[in-house]
Amino acid sequence: MENSSQADYTAIAETLYIKYSKDVLRVSYFYLGNVQQAEDVMQEVFVKLLLNKPVLEPGKEKAWLLAVAFNLCRDIWRSGWTKRVFAASNKLVFYPNQNSDIEDLADKVSLMQALHQLSPTLKETMLLYYYQNYTIDEIAEILNTTSGTIASRLSRGRDKLKNILERGVGA
Repeated sequence: MENSSQADYTAIAETLYIKYSKDVLRVSYFYLGNVQQAEDVMQEVFVKLLLNKPVLEPGKEKAWLLAVAFNLCRDIWRSGWTKRVFAASNKLVFYPNQNSDIEDLADKVSLMQALHQLSPTLKETMLLYYYQNYTIDEIAEILNTTSGTIASRLSRGRDKLKNILERGVGA
């Protein structure tokens, strides 16, 4: 790649970082429940963007970034170290977005704790649908599955969240 096109791609990557890094961080944190690991994932996503230089469809950049983030989160979650160290921990820190109001902080914390009790596939589907506002078809494309599967995961996820919240998050 020529220096000028390298500089162009770097500028594109910087723009994507400015625009989407908080979304990648937030989704990674919701998935992992650990701020430091989420920050590592966010950095690695953008390093992969710079190193691999994928050709991204206009309007699908965020979907690519989140798909890479989910794959990295899955790798971390599957590691033996994570299962031994973090699975036993009930400590969960709320990582709010910039628009959070203090009044609904307790509800968001309860919901986030309930989300962490879902399986990884249900959790990532719920996060993409409710927190990132993707459609069922877009989620199916990001997660490389069918729209029917995503609709089923959303239904099961809502039912499980309802049960978790009704019996109490820590129960």
